[in-house]
Amino acid sequence: MAHDLRALDDAYLAFWREYQLCTFTTLRPDGTPHVVPVGATFDPETLTARVISSRTSRKVRNVVEAGPEGARVALCQVDRARWATLEGVATVSRDPDKVAEGVARYTERYRPPRVNPDRVVIEIRVDRALGRA
Repeated sequence: MAHDLRALDDAYLAFWREYQLCTFTTLRPDGTPHVVPVGATFDPETLTARVISSRTSRKVRNVVEAGPEGARVALCQVDRARWATLEGVATVSRDPDKVAEGVARYTERYRPPRVNPDRVVIEIRVDRALGRA
C-alpha cells in the first residue's frame, strides 16, 4: 500500500524507529540489482533516509557511478506481516557534518558503529513510501 508522504501514520513511523535490519537495493552499472543488508534510518520531517557505509563498498560505488543527479534506490524492512519500503534518489556525501549526522542517527536506532575513517553517508531523498506496519 502506498502512503502519502505528508501523512505517514504513527505505526509506520514507529516501525522505522525499531531495531530492524533493512535491505538496500541499488543498480549496478550493467542494470542488475545489487541488494545488501544494512542498518538505515529515516527522518520523516525532512523525508531523508540514511545509510552509513565505507566509501569503497559496491553500494556506494553504484550510487556514485549513477552520476551527480543520484541513483534510484529502495530500502525495505520486513517483520512477519509488517513491511515498509522507502524509495527515492540517493547521493553520497563525505561531508564530515553529514557523516556525523548519519552516525548519530544510526547510533540512536542501533548502536555505535565501528570506527571507519573511510565512512561516507548515503542520503536518500524519499519520494515514495510503501508498506503495512
